[in-house]
Amino acid sequence: MACARIRQADPRWAPAGTIARVRLLVAEDDPGLRSVLERALRRNGYAVDAVPDGERALACLRAFPYDAVVMDWRMPGATGVDVVRGARRAGKQVPILMLTARDATADRIEGLDAGADDYLVKPFELTELFARLRALLRRPAAALQPVLRAGDLELDPATREVRRSGELVPLTVRELGILELLLRRQPSVVDRRTLAAGVWDDEADAVGSNTIDVHVARLRAKLGPSGAVVQTVRGVGYRVSAAAPPVARAAAPVVPPVVPPVVPPVGTDGRRGAPGGR
Repeated sequence: MACARIRQADPRWAPAGTIARVRLLVAEDDPGLRSVLERALRRNGYAVDAVPDGERALACLRAFPYDAVVMDWRMPGATGVDVVRGARRAGKQVPILMLTARDATADRIEGLDAGADDYLVKPFELTELFARLRALLRRPAAALQPVLRAGDLELDPATREVRRSGELVPLTVRELGILELLLRRQPSVVDRRTLAAGVWDDEADAVGSNTIDVHVARLRAKLGPSGAVVQTVRGVGYRVSAAAPPVARAAAPVVPPVVPPVVPPVGTDGRRGAPGGR
């Protein structure tokens, strides 16, 4: 199943809604359009599971949480409307964007009444698809999440912004993903395989090379000296923790200067006192 290709077990998969990768399910039976959607969405920073029919779409929705779904209306077996109804009956509140060539008012009403959140008629521009997805992901159920913090470092999952002491730190999609996973699991260690599964589409490429190490090094360089540090746990992975405050050195005790005793000079008669004095 396509949705199991990237993730082999739930604990190793980044939660839905995380910056690590906004997870989308694309269900489209046309292989050409499915490939175009998959490539375009990935180029724009999304992680995508793409399936060709309704049955596999339902299986993916049962197995994993997603941030949004792009669903074709007409598919072999279970139709898009069948999938939407099944997802809603199962209590899945994931935003669903329906794709269809059917533009009749009755068809739109049927899809929306079944539980779809939005509707896009084929043919369409990819820019409009992206705009509609962004609108769905901005809805409170999908977007509002607590700001993640460590020391003076802040990551806002809703705005995809990282700030250090209030100053914006520009990061790439993968750097954001790594940092978010580390912040969500602090102070625990995040192993390399979990990072690979949460941030890369093909975890084997990331685990079997120094790709993760290179991205972590770049992340550290961009964060610079801050109140949070990304630590390497050799043989395991990485963790983030608030940097320990500098230890204040105790002030050295003030030692008064040693003043030598005043010794009167020796006179010419051998007695101490003024010279030649009697």
